[in-house]
Amino acid sequence: MNSQKEQAFQFIDEHRDEMLTLWQEFVNMESGSQNKPGIDAVASKIQQVLANEGAVTQIIEMEQAGNMMIGEVGADRKKPKVLFLGHMDTVFPVGTVAKRSFTIRDGVAYGPGVLDMKGGIVAALYAMKALQAVQYSARPLKMILAGDEEIAHVKSNAADVFMAEARGSAAAFNCETGFTDNAIVVGRKGSALFEIEIKGVAVHAGNEPENGRSAILEIAHKVIDIQNLTNWETGTTFNVGLIQGGTVPNAVPGQAKVVVDVRYLEPALLPEIRRQVQEVAAKTYVQGTTTTVAEIPGIAPMKRTSGVDELFSIVKKTYEEMDLGTPYAKLVGGGSDSAYSVMAGVPTVCAMGVKGGRNHSPEEFAIVESLFERAKLLAACIINLDAE
Repeated sequence: MNSQKEQAFQFIDEHRDEMLTLWQEFVNMESGSQNKPGIDAVASKIQQVLANEGAVTQIIEMEQAGNMMIGEVGADRKKPKVLFLGHMDTVFPVGTVAKRSFTIRDGVAYGPGVLDMKGGIVAALYAMKALQAVQYSARPLKMILAGDEEIAHVKSNAADVFMAEARGSAAAFNCETGFTDNAIVVGRKGSALFEIEIKGVAVHAGNEPENGRSAILEIAHKVIDIQNLTNWETGTTFNVGLIQGGTVPNAVPGQAKVVVDVRYLEPALLPEIRRQVQEVAAKTYVQGTTTTVAEIPGIAPMKRTSGVDELFSIVKKTYEEMDLGTPYAKLVGGGSDSAYSVMAGVPTVCAMGVKGGRNHSPEEFAIVESLFERAKLLAACIINLDAE
């Protein structure tokens, strides 16, 4: 192992307490996706940390979503830059921190967003700090963080910003939720949501049922049709995850609605998915009912490219060099902003953040030691980019 890596590792070891303190501070800052002031406060704090390292920073204001934060060190370095990606929002509502703030028990950290992905942000920040401390000078280091990833950027242009800011970079490391079995994500399915609403005719179920037109009966037929669209060969799955309808038991329901979650591997499949959903909506099983469909934007797929595989091989080599075991490449169904760096032509690996599990639940946890391990791994991977 070269001396620059050893020095970077020493820096991280010497700042363990500082890293834990920052992790605690981030977790205890409410930043649910709907809490713009909270997300913006996290962005400002990260901006301050990076500015102290001499980074050129920028807050991109979003009117209806959490702001984005971009910070770069070494912009004048000659080789193409390296990116750290992530997001600052969590899925947890205001008030969660008061109920269960950042806590460490038996080497495991708990709290809202501790895994997804406040810990990953800290690991990335200290990888950058360590590289700066050892006078790494080969490539610019740039961090791009979104404020609304958990809701798929439905009210912002964050996806476009990611692509514009990423273009021309040599590599990207997304510090999303890490896996305890050493999986590194090299591909992710995209997501799309469809809201299908049925209007029927509501009447008294006892007095004149023959005059009613049941929206629930109509949507029940459509639920089966939608579920049957799943294609395991292409990896496209349709899931009716939410259903609502009716008002009281003694009325024929005049309204019903479902929300469909679709996951798919190839961006080119989305037009066909839309066509299939519209085709189901166009069928009528209960005469006198009408159907409307609204699409809710999702996150694009992260495609597995040759560049992604080459970057994974560097991660694998670095992992083994550090005696961390042997990682394996994994495809997952959940989306992330790695999709947009890959779409911009940048080799990207994902799930490089702290390791843990149960994210998005009250039991979300992260392994404390992995905070330091992943900060070292990120720093070493970047040094190894130019070791060949």
